[in-house]
Amino acid sequence: MNYHTLAFTDDVKSKQTVNGSRTIYQGAEKRMYKEGLGQMEKMHIDDSDSFYMATKGDNGYPYIQHRGGPKGFLKVLDDRTLGFIDFSGNRQYISLGNLSHSKKTALILMDYAKRRRLKIYATTEVFELNQRPDLIQKLTLKNYDYQSERVLLFHIDAFDWNCPQHITPRFTEKQVAEQLALKDSYIKTLEGQLEALRGKKQ
Repeated sequence: MNYHTLAFTDDVKSKQTVNGSRTIYQGAEKRMYKEGLGQMEKMHIDDSDSFYMATKGDNGYPYIQHRGGPKGFLKVLDDRTLGFIDFSGNRQYISLGNLSHSKKTALILMDYAKRRRLKIYATTEVFELNQRPDLIQKLTLKNYDYQSERVLLFHIDAFDWNCPQHITPRFTEKQVAEQLALKDSYIKTLEGQLEALRGKKQ
C-alpha cells in the first residue's frame, strides 16, 4: 500500500493545506509502489542492529520502545513479513500489553552513519515459543547471549524512506575501529614507501 495513503489522514491533509504543502503531497499519494520490500529495504533491515517500535495503549497514549540486538536480529522472512525473537528485558511489557489492544505498529529503522531511516507500518502477531517452533528455528541467533520470551511477526502494510535532513551522523564502535584500521594500514604503507626511497638515496 502507498505509505502516504495511511499516513495522510484528513487531519494531516488539513494541516498540509494550512501550511502550504498539500499540493506537493497530493502527487505522492498517487504514486505506484512495488508490492513488498525491495532489495534496498532488505539490505537496510539486515544491516540494522536496532529499531524503534511504536504501539498505542487502550488509554490512547502512544509508546515508543527501542529494540536492539546483534546486526540482523530483525529478520526478513519474505517480501511482506519481518520477525524477531523478543528478548527478556525489564519485564514492564508495555508494548506487549498495547498489542493486546491494537495490532497496529509503526517501526523506524535508523542508519545514522549513512543518514537513512526506513519507516514501516505493520500489523503485528505475537506467538508464544511453543506455538511456532518453525519460527524459532528461523529466528534463532547464534553467538549472542539472550533469553527468548516470545516471537513477534510484523506483516508490512506500507513503508517509506525519510529524507536525511537533520539526521546527525553517528558511528558504532566497530565502524570507528574499521576506519582506524584502514588509516593505520595506509600509514604503514606510506612508511614502507618512505623507507624504500631513503634506501635508494643512500
